[in-house]
Amino acid sequence: MTARGVFAPTTAMVLAAGLGTRMRPLTDDRPKALVTLAGKTLIDHMLDRLVEVGVRRAVVNVHAFADRLEAHLAGRDDLEIVISDERAELLETGGGLKKALALLGDGPILVCNTDSVWTDDQAIARLIAAWDPIRMDDLLMTIPLEQTLGFDGPGDFHRDAAGRLTHRGNAATAPLAYMGLHMISPQTIAHWPAERHGVFGHWLTMAERGRLQGVVTAGEWMHVGDPSARDAAEIKLRERTSRPPRQTPA
Repeated sequence: MTARGVFAPTTAMVLAAGLGTRMRPLTDDRPKALVTLAGKTLIDHMLDRLVEVGVRRAVVNVHAFADRLEAHLAGRDDLEIVISDERAELLETGGGLKKALALLGDGPILVCNTDSVWTDDQAIARLIAAWDPIRMDDLLMTIPLEQTLGFDGPGDFHRDAAGRLTHRGNAATAPLAYMGLHMISPQTIAHWPAERHGVFGHWLTMAERGRLQGVVTAGEWMHVGDPSARDAAEIKLRERTSRPPRQTPA
């Protein structure tokens, strides 16, 4: 807990076991997590964000080019890296979380994809501050569709005034996109029923019960899912870093 009473998670699960087929040819010799963006690998972009909010332990699942990813992660000394090995069988998100359950500890954790990059430096802090296990089973970071880059979907969720999320369902569009990061308790993962093993299936169940909530972030979100999206995100990040600082009026 922080001094303000907000639970500050110190463990995160970083989902890095995907094949990265949409990112080819950049993933012909490496996992998607090791594709570089603005001079830094995608997984380091995410790990740096996690370290900024006090995460000290990252559980990383591995499959494609697992040895290369493990060797890269061994070079970090600012947090503990724990490997969840999926070399023998590639699991979906829900299955990967269930396999890693014994490594995640007892407190709420952050769960994140590696192909998600954003400009709002306070995004994860807002997510953590909004966590309330009395009202929710899972808390998703979302963003309005008009603030996305590299995302070609119709949107994922609607959000009501109390923060509850409902999926788009049969509607053509929804105003909010899921940004690839959420906060959840390992106890919730442990009780997921087998018949809805995919994480979206579990979210639908939570939404039906009013237990799925979301935080809407500011800034821009870049979904780095293919080479063209990587190139567009690189331009956006370089523009941002080269922009002169805003002058404060005298």
